[in-house]
Amino acid sequence: MAVLKVKFTKNKRDKLAQALWILNWISVVTGIILFSLGLFLKIEIKKRNEVMFNGDVDSVPNMLIAVGVIACAINFLGGKICYDCSDTNKFSRWKLVMLPYIICTFFFTFCVLAGAMMCYTMRNELEEALYLGLGEALKFYKDTDTPGRCFLKKTIDVLQIEFQCCGNNGFRDWFEIQWISQRYLDMSSKMVQDRLNSNIDGKYLVDGVPFSCCNLNSPRPCIQNQLTNNSAHYNYDYSTEELNLWMRGCRQVLLDYYNHIMQSIGLTVLIIWLFELSVLTGVRYLQTAMENVLLMGDPNCESDGWLLENSFVETAKYNFNIIKNLGKPNQISTICGMDDPNVDTPVADYGPDNVPPKSLPEVR
Repeated sequence: MAVLKVKFTKNKRDKLAQALWILNWISVVTGIILFSLGLFLKIEIKKRNEVMFNGDVDSVPNMLIAVGVIACAINFLGGKICYDCSDTNKFSRWKLVMLPYIICTFFFTFCVLAGAMMCYTMRNELEEALYLGLGEALKFYKDTDTPGRCFLKKTIDVLQIEFQCCGNNGFRDWFEIQWISQRYLDMSSKMVQDRLNSNIDGKYLVDGVPFSCCNLNSPRPCIQNQLTNNSAHYNYDYSTEELNLWMRGCRQVLLDYYNHIMQSIGLTVLIIWLFELSVLTGVRYLQTAMENVLLMGDPNCESDGWLLENSFVETAKYNFNIIKNLGKPNQISTICGMDDPNVDTPVADYGPDNVPPKSLPEVR
C-alpha cells in the first residue's frame, strides 16, 4: 500500500511543477545564504585565530560552505527538471534521472540537518580551543621582541578592551605568569632579584595586570599593581573591590559571543532544512504522478502520486535485501523471486566454418 497517496489531475500536476520550479530557484538563494553564513563564521573564527588552539572549530564553517555550493547546483538542476515536468514528452527525458536526483537530494537535506545540529554541538570544541589558545597567548604576552609573537601583546590588549574581559578565566590568571618583558626589569634591583628567585621557574611574578584589564566604568583611577596589598592604596579592600577591573575572563566572554552566533546560524540552517525537505517532498510527488501518467498513456488523465510505493516496512526490507546481496553473483532470483534466464544457458560458438546443420525431417 502506497504511503501518503494523493490524486493529481492534469491541472494540479502543472501547478505543482510550476510551484516547484519557483521553489527550487528560491532554494538556490538559500544555498547562497548557507554559503554566506559559513563564510561569515569562518571569518569570525579567523579574527581570533591567535587566541584559539587549532582544532575542529573550522569543521562547521567548512561544512556550511560546501553545503551551500552543493545546494546551488542541486536546486538549479531541480528547477530545470520541474520546469520540464509540465510536459509529458519533456518528462520522458528526465525519467531515468529523477530517482537518482531525489536520492541525492535526500542525502543533501540530511547534510543540511547535520550542519544545523553541529552548530548547536560545537560549544565544547570551541571552549577547549579558546581555553588552550588563550592560555598560550597570555604566556607570550611579554615577548614583544620575539619574531612570530610580537603581535600577541596588541592582540590581547585589543581583545580585553573590546570584549571587556581580563585573563583566561579571570584577572587572577595574570598573577601566575610573567607578563612584563625582561627588557623593562632592572636586574640590579634587589627587589627584582628576590622576585625572580621566589619561584623555581625564575619568573618575575607580580600581583598586577595589564592596563587593558582596567574597567572604564570604575569611579576611581585604575589600580593595576599590588592588587592584593590593601595598604598600598587608599580606601581599598582586595576582597571586596570589584569595580576596578573587568571581572569576566575572556574565554567565557568569547564563548558566549560565538555561542550566540552559532545559535543564530543553527536556527537559520534548520529553517532552510525544513524548506528543502518540503521541496523534496513536492518533487517526489511530481515524479511518481508523472510516471503513472506515462504508464497509463494519457497525458490528460488523473494519476496517483506518493512518497513510497509500498509501506515503510516493505520498502526497508526490499532495500535491505538489495544491500545484503550487493557484490554477490547471480542474486537476481533471490531478490526478485524469479530465475535468471541468463544463468547456465549454453551459448554456441558459431563461425563461418562452423555452421549448425539444418534439422532434417524425421523419417518414419
